[in-house]
Amino acid sequence: MSAIAADPGAPETDRLPVLSPMLQRLAAERATGALMRDRGTLYLADGQVVHAESPATPGIDVLLTTGGTLRHEGWWDAVAQAGAGQRVGRYLVDSGHVPGGALELCHLGALYDAAFFALAPTGTPARFRYGVSHWIGPVRPVPVAAVQRETLRRRELLDRIWPDAACDSAPVLGRAAHPGAGPVPYRQRAVLELADGVRTASDIAQALGRSAFHILVDLRRLAAAGLVEAVREQPLPATATTAGRITLPEVTADPDIALLRRLRDALEAL
Repeated sequence: MSAIAADPGAPETDRLPVLSPMLQRLAAERATGALMRDRGTLYLADGQVVHAESPATPGIDVLLTTGGTLRHEGWWDAVAQAGAGQRVGRYLVDSGHVPGGALELCHLGALYDAAFFALAPTGTPARFRYGVSHWIGPVRPVPVAAVQRETLRRRELLDRIWPDAACDSAPVLGRAAHPGAGPVPYRQRAVLELADGVRTASDIAQALGRSAFHILVDLRRLAAAGLVEAVREQPLPATATTAGRITLPEVTADPDIALLRRLRDALEAL
């Protein structure tokens, strides 16, 4: 399968903001290995991105099996037979488990999805391990410029839908629809049903077996419609200090106070 060609000196490439200087340098070096960042890992071969993973989004195995393209037994068979040789993708196609076109589409979706999170701004230094390959094996290499361009497009899309990014990482809670509000589309309704104030966008993506970025799109649209809100952390109450010592809040009457006193007396007796 031929790689997608890219000219690193093209004007369009020069106009792209550099999301990761290290990734840009590795592409120019035609490096092979794993670029590990705070929110994910990009796997390179000859300077092109061949796979990406992030804990924020479901992996290709979840996307393939949840969507009905592949049975769980078929996935684990491929891992057992071809994982050590790092040719799981090729085995899935050759064994008839997955059509080649379906694998490419799912792989590209998983790659761009994970790369979106892996290339998020971070203050943690990136690391690169030369020579490391992923067990999925070769499927469809993607130029670094294309990955950066798609990542930037997705960021701009989210900001156009709703500029507040709070729902991207915090737990989300559904709200009652306003009177006269139109019906919620099916895909958004499935997301709304899981917005219980505990789950985050990544949790919902895992539960539904869907692209985490697409979940962010749905949540931003729901937030714009006033149907979900981010559950923000409540600040801890401030305590007064006197002469460098913390003054604890006044203890109110509580049925557990007697138990605590008995425990204290027992500890003092020991």
